[in-house]
Order: sequence, then structure tokens, then C-alpha cells
Amino acid sequence: MENNPAVATPAPAPQKKRKIRGIKRSAFALPYLALSVVFVIVPLFIMLYYAFTDGATGGLTGVNFVHFFSRPNIMAVMGKSFLIALLTTVICLLLAYPLALALSSSALNKKFIIVMLFVLPMWINSLLRTYAVKIVLYMLSVSNAWVAVTIGMVYDFFPFMLLPLYSVVSGMDKSLIEASQDLGASPLKTLVKVRIPLSLPGIISGVLMVFMPTVSTFAISDVLGDTSTYMFGNIINQWFANSGGWNIGSAYSFILLILIAATVLLANKLTKGKTEVGGVL
Repeated sequence: MENNPAVATPAPAPQKKRKIRGIKRSAFALPYLALSVVFVIVPLFIMLYYAFTDGATGGLTGVNFVHFFSRPNIMAVMGKSFLIALLTTVICLLLAYPLALALSSSALNKKFIIVMLFVLPMWINSLLRTYAVKIVLYMLSVSNAWVAVTIGMVYDFFPFMLLPLYSVVSGMDKSLIEASQDLGASPLKTLVKVRIPLSLPGIISGVLMVFMPTVSTFAISDVLGDTSTYMFGNIINQWFANSGGWNIGSAYSFILLILIAATVLLANKLTKGKTEVGGVL
């Protein structure tokens, strides 16, 4: 029997939103939305208010941003902060990626224990961990402030690089790796052509999770460093510690927020095409 083009195929019925025990799944996002509004959106608007107002009169002004660009050596401090953040991120990546590969290929009963050994320090207060690093470095006679701050940064933020990398690497399609090996590719070529492109989302996620908080941190450089390791986060903290400096501190925070947002946009552009890369492989 020939198909009659005049007869239209009935449109599929719209799928109803699934419910869990009578509750829409979207309702479970409401607590997170409320927390985001209270602890992210509201503080952001408060920061914007202080950044664009005068502390004495409360009127709109741009003098707080003028103060930033007129401050001597501010660009040197900013560059120093980004440099140590970049160095910390690179070291964490170089240490975490081989470890993630090793953990993903280990036995299942050992894998959970080993991963927990790296996650457990995150359960301890960050400031306590920093003071512990200070004691260890003192016992090892490490006196260089830059080395001490870098070690403290790597120790504090290493789990934030390892966890997204391990999550992506452990879920990687092993058949593509086996196909590469069957075709005669060396382990190095398999790593460069297959493993790294497939794990790119985890790499970008780990880089952002380490780089962004490292740029704005101040406690680690306060405890482990000296005046030579004075970072941009220390300047912001200094203004907020001063009762009359909230407006300038908010302006500095806003500028740092813009720089971090630009970094995120750049990372998003780098991750574009990752699906196509996997398809080519």
C-alpha cells in the first residue's frame, strides 16, 4: 500500500514532566536557587553599590576606580598574583593528571581508598592546613617566601584539580585508547592524540577551580609569605579590614571579578569543539 502524502503523520504527544513522589524535579533546585540568591546575587549587588558610591556622602562616583589605576605598583602586584596563580595551576595540573590516569587504571577496591587519601585534607579547615604547612616548611628549613607560598597554594588547591580530572579520566571510553594501541600508536602518541583531547573538559574545569581562587586568596600568602609575596587578595583584604575602605575594596573586588570573568570566557572558547575532537578521534 502506497503512502498517501496528503495524510499527515500525527505529532507525538508532549511528554509530561516527570515527578518524584508527586514533586516536580525542578522543585529540587529551589534550595540551591535560594542559596545562590542569598550568598551570590545579594552580595554581588552590595559590592556593586559600594564600588560605585562615595563612602562619605553615599552618592554615585567613580573615584574608587580612579584610586585603583592611580595606586603605585598596583599592576606589579596584579601581575605577581596572576603569575603565582598560573604557576600553582600548572604544577597542580602536572601532578594531578598522571595521578588521575594511575587511579583510573587501579583496582576498584584500592581506588576508593587512594582517592579518599587526597580528599580527606579538604575536610580540614584551610587555615589550619596552611599553618600545618608552615610548621613542616620550618622543620625543613625552607626560608624562601615564594617557594613557601607556592607549596602552600599547591597543597591547598591540589584536590580541586584532581577531582574533576579523575572524574573525566575514569569515565573515558577505553575502546578509543585500545583502538589507538591496536593501530600501532606509541603510549606518548596515544596520550597526546587520544587521552588529552578526551579529558579536555576535566582539564579546563580543574584549571578554573584552581586558578580563580588562587588569584584572589590572601590567607596563604599572609601566613607563609612576606612583603615580597604581597598579592592582590591581600590588598582587597586590607581595605575591607579598614572600616572606611569598603568602597575602595569593593571597586578592587569588582575589577578582579571582571578579570576572572574574562578568564572564564576564554576557557569556554577553548573548550568549544571538544565534541568534534572526540568525533574525529
